[in-house]
Amino acid sequence: MSAAFDLYTKLKHTSSDEERAEVIAQAFDALEARFPQLTDLATQGHVREAELRLQKEIKEVEARLQKEIKEVEARLQKDIKEVEARLQKDIKALELQIKEVDARLQERISQLEVSLHQALAAQTRWLIGGLAILGVVLKLADVLIGP
Repeated sequence: MSAAFDLYTKLKHTSSDEERAEVIAQAFDALEARFPQLTDLATQGHVREAELRLQKEIKEVEARLQKEIKEVEARLQKDIKEVEARLQKDIKALELQIKEVDARLQERISQLEVSLHQALAAQTRWLIGGLAILGVVLKLADVLIGP
């Protein structure tokens, strides 16, 4: 049964104004218990105001985030440039070390070539000397064995 019909029935069966007032008071109590305070209800204006306030806060947060992102990007770019500079410095140092090692190797190769030429020259002298001695021995043998 609806609350309005129930109130109507109760009012119809009461005879005095005092009973009617009591029935009406009970109906208002039941109504207040059933529904929240009207001041607690959100109106469409309240909802719109809250929505606008939230949109404003969202825009502020987005702006802060954009600013922070730009700051982070700037720091990262700075860090990247510092790392690149260090790497370039390290690369130049390594290139210099490579050139020094290459120069030492070239010098060592030149020394080995000189030593090799000297050894070949000494072996050639020994070979020529050995052939000369062989020629003398053969000449002697020819003379000794003679005709």
